[in-house]
Amino acid sequence: MILADKIMEERKKNGWSQEELAEMLSISRQSVSKWESAQSTPDLQRIIRMAEIFGVSTDYLLRDEMEPKEPGLSEDWIQTKEETKLISVSMEEANDFMNSQRQNAGKVAAAVAMCILSPVILIVLAGLQEEKVIAVSEGMAAGIGIAVLLAMVAAAVFVLVTYSIGKSRFTYLENEEFETAYGVSGMVKEKERDFEPVYTRSIAIGVVLFITAVIPLVVAGAMEAPDYIAILGVAFLLCVVAAGVYLVVNACMIKGSYEILLQEGEHSRKEKKLRKKADPWSTIYWCAVTAVYLGWSFLTYRWDMTWIIWPVAGAGYGIIAAVLKITMHDKD
Repeated sequence: MILADKIMEERKKNGWSQEELAEMLSISRQSVSKWESAQSTPDLQRIIRMAEIFGVSTDYLLRDEMEPKEPGLSEDWIQTKEETKLISVSMEEANDFMNSQRQNAGKVAAAVAMCILSPVILIVLAGLQEEKVIAVSEGMAAGIGIAVLLAMVAAAVFVLVTYSIGKSRFTYLENEEFETAYGVSGMVKEKERDFEPVYTRSIAIGVVLFITAVIPLVVAGAMEAPDYIAILGVAFLLCVVAAGVYLVVNACMIKGSYEILLQEGEHSRKEKKLRKKADPWSTIYWCAVTAVYLGWSFLTYRWDMTWIIWPVAGAGYGIIAAVLKITMHDKD
């Protein structure tokens, strides 16, 4: 159990209302309500007082999944707090960060999907015009397609830049080492467990969409369908891939917020140190990939082919990142 659950359980075990407990602690009922809903956390003096009132130890209240013990403040806990000089993240800050990530996850996922979808109109119009399926000039087809592409990319960039600026106040959580106030880790782990089925389902559906996206192209090729059918198949592929990317990015951002607060996985303290060293190389790599993609696409107008650079670049980045991590780890 987390701190919020323990306060509620001990209060009910003693048959007290929130008002009665608040009166004993000389605080408002709203404060007790916020503690029990994990919206805020009591200060150390309130923890000590509640331990006395409930007849339990402060260790029991502060440590997750611990059985009640005799009252008394843990000397090890006090010593640890005095020795560490890390930034402390409160319950309010943790909730604020998770809510922000959950609200922005869908927007960022949609922006990434828009980038993938941006050439669809250009591919369809240019391909159908070339096959004489639609009665428009080549210049008009290209003009409309490029205009839509640039508009969608601009909108996506606006969303991503706005998100990047808005989340700057939480940058320290991703880049710096920190400690969480008592009760925060337990609350975050509980939310992570609740989200796990959603995360698993989103990733599974996303992977299925990536695999099935090529089916129309394979069928069209096997049946020797007209070229305009293959063009529509490419457009369908991009739409399905965009849907899969939306699900994966949205789920990963929400799960990532939990890992950031718990300092687990790629957000562990060790990984943060390695990432600081690798960031310049990462920036150079993706800027180069973007430049190659845009240059190749606008020079050849083969938007139906140039998209392949992204999965290749993604796989290449994974290899490069692994090599850099091993190299930096060996140096450390």
